[in-house]
Amino acid sequence: MAIYDEASKALAFKFSDCYGNSLMKISIIGTGYVGLTTGTCFAEVGHEVTCVDNNPEKVKMLLEGKIPIFEPGLEELVKKNVAAGRLKFTTSTEEGVKNGEVVFIAVPTPPQPDGSVDLSFIEKVAREIAVCLTPDLGYRVIVDKSTVPVKTGQKVAETVKRYAAEGCEFGVVSNPEFLREGSAVDDLLNPDRIVFGSNDDHATMIMQKVYEPFVAPVLVTDVESAELIKHAANSFLALKISYINAVGRICEKSGADIEKVAEGIGMDDRIGRKFLNAGLGYGGSCFPKDVKAFIAISESLGYPFDLLKQVEDINEEQRKLFLDKIREKLWVFQDKKVAVLGLAFKQNTDDVRESVAIKLIHDMLAEGADITAYDPQAIETAKTFGQLDGKVTFAEDIYSCVDGAEVLIIATEWPEFANANLSKIKEKMAANLIFDGRNLLDQDAVANAGFEYISIGRPATGSPA
Repeated sequence: MAIYDEASKALAFKFSDCYGNSLMKISIIGTGYVGLTTGTCFAEVGHEVTCVDNNPEKVKMLLEGKIPIFEPGLEELVKKNVAAGRLKFTTSTEEGVKNGEVVFIAVPTPPQPDGSVDLSFIEKVAREIAVCLTPDLGYRVIVDKSTVPVKTGQKVAETVKRYAAEGCEFGVVSNPEFLREGSAVDDLLNPDRIVFGSNDDHATMIMQKVYEPFVAPVLVTDVESAELIKHAANSFLALKISYINAVGRICEKSGADIEKVAEGIGMDDRIGRKFLNAGLGYGGSCFPKDVKAFIAISESLGYPFDLLKQVEDINEEQRKLFLDKIREKLWVFQDKKVAVLGLAFKQNTDDVRESVAIKLIHDMLAEGADITAYDPQAIETAKTFGQLDGKVTFAEDIYSCVDGAEVLIIATEWPEFANANLSKIKEKMAANLIFDGRNLLDQDAVANAGFEYISIGRPATGSPA
């Protein structure tokens, strides 16, 4: 294991001069969120990138410079790099393997019912890569970019060796991604660290060349350690969220203010302020899946990770306790007109996977609520993937959403919601109740506008009308 600072990186790259001074030819198998963003940013720094996807309609869209997801800054970079000839898209894995000295696997790793990871997409792509390898192509580095359980690299290597022609040379590397939806482009172009695991010196030197254009600390480990780092990191962040939500419950019972408590905790540089924001809990495509996977991985290795089970329990309870607060004020949800601001699992994305906002809406629908919802980006994904089409009225803006509502719920921390005109909202609503699941609004400002305001881990303000 080694950490490369600027001096040692320079030394490492001197050894890699045998690969020439030109930038790399890279292929990405899978153009989902991680694959598309990674491939585009590699092209942006000058690499020649081929992205492979088995969906012809998606490839056609991407070649036209359009993207199927919302991620700030990404569409502009796709258009720019396609036009520059550094980024291309194809449905052919054979073309990807032929073009790419380094072939990244960035396909889905969905959870199975028991929480373990479904690796069938990884296995399928490993076989496809193997049959496309030929001895005349030369050495290829095959990189697991998808979040995978420890020892997956061993399985990929075994699979490629089994199905590849005799004489093919390759190495297998683990290169976990640390992208935050909503800021993924910046996370890739200005990373806080780069991690890759390799048990092959040849592959290590090539990976150093791939990341040479990026200025960041580089941690090189064995494959197994790199695979564990991503699951361990995400699980720890989820732990911080559940911890501060548990402390928030104590604040509510004692009259303390969770914002001030979190600030005091976060001033300790051993802890830090990030991810100490009390709210409805975590969601999205990573934390719920990765916590479950890490629990399953640990149990498969003989260690029951009970701490992470508690993290999951606290996260699930957080939404239910918030629902109880609303129910206590409304008495019943049946026929109550409820306005919900926010559908995405977080701001700056249209992703509704494991969105607490969507789960909350389904809970209230089951009790007969009449719901109108608004989100700046996630309405279409909420209709389809959130299964809300025909069940919820979707508004065009904040003010049409709250029109006639008896209660307003803030479920996603979009800045637009924080900057809303409270007086205008008060005029539009039929009652004066606001439940802020993200502690987004200023308590005094909301109370001064005439609302009864209930948030997370803070004393309620205002009074019933």
